Amino acid sequence: MSDEEPQETDAVSEAVPTPDLATQEPPETAAEPPPIHRNGSIAAIEVRNLYRSFGNLKAVDGVSFTVEPGQVVGFVGANGAGKTTTMRIISTLDYPNRGIVKVGGIDVVQYPSKVRTKIGWMPDNFGTYSNMTVVEYLDFFARALGYTGPERQERVEDVMDFTDLTSLGDRLINKLSKGMGQRLCLGRALIHDPEVLILDEPAAGLDPKARVELKHLIRILAEEGKTVFISSHILSELGEMCDSLLFINNGRIIRHGTAESLKHGETGSTIVKVQVAKDAGKLEECAEMAPH
Repeated sequence: MSDEEPQETDAVSEAVPTPDLATQEPPETAAEPPPIHRNGSIAAIEVRNLYRSFGNLKAVDGVSFTVEPGQVVGFVGANGAGKTTTMRIISTLDYPNRGIVKVGGIDVVQYPSKVRTKIGWMPDNFGTYSNMTVVEYLDFFARALGYTGPERQERVEDVMDFTDLTSLGDRLINKLSKGMGQRLCLGRALIHDPEVLILDEPAAGLDPKARVELKHLIRILAEEGKTVFISSHILSELGEMCDSLLFINNGRIIRHGTAESLKHGETGSTIVKVQVAKDAGKLEECAEMAPH
């Protein structure tokens, strides 16, 4: 392998440093809410009154939600809405100014190392290294996560088999297609078999075939009992694969529900948006005569 191999670190993320305690203000203390349970289980992800600002910009403004174990939850919002900042805080890569975030009942600020054993983080972009192959890349992260000997080899082989990368083991990672690169990034997040997967825009830039393959992998992970928290700025990418959806705008949660319920109004009526090319007068008259 090349001399350009990265140094071994706590490999939750790729090319994204852990927050520096010496350069950031400690988060403000928030009141501890009661634990969230369903059928006796602790919430996989619990976010309460979360705030994060960058100067005058309120990136996350009072966000609260819960993700139950085994759910696939979509996080939908335009670019800049606050999705990535929220996900980075959950993944122990940034500090909140205020609020409480727990993964599996463990506070992400107080016990980040414990949280990292439970999560697999897949950023929207991941770094590549010259002259490093697919198998070398996964092996590096397996070593960084503490795997040794036959167990390390088994974990790498299992992940490559699941993501259908076995035949590409000797290919340089900077020569992979976008879809193959996303499968590799997902594989890296799965090395330590985490309970919770946090996937930031994994389908961005993929062709239709690669998107179908990614959806298939996510559904398999859900069937295996993994909790998946996945973001996108395109609703259609998430509607078919998610149990429920969270909509965020300007740092605030504006809607939360199942994909089917969000297609309908509170009365169950279907909401249809119509854009009229010319004068809408006649259409308005018809609507007024038969509003239902």
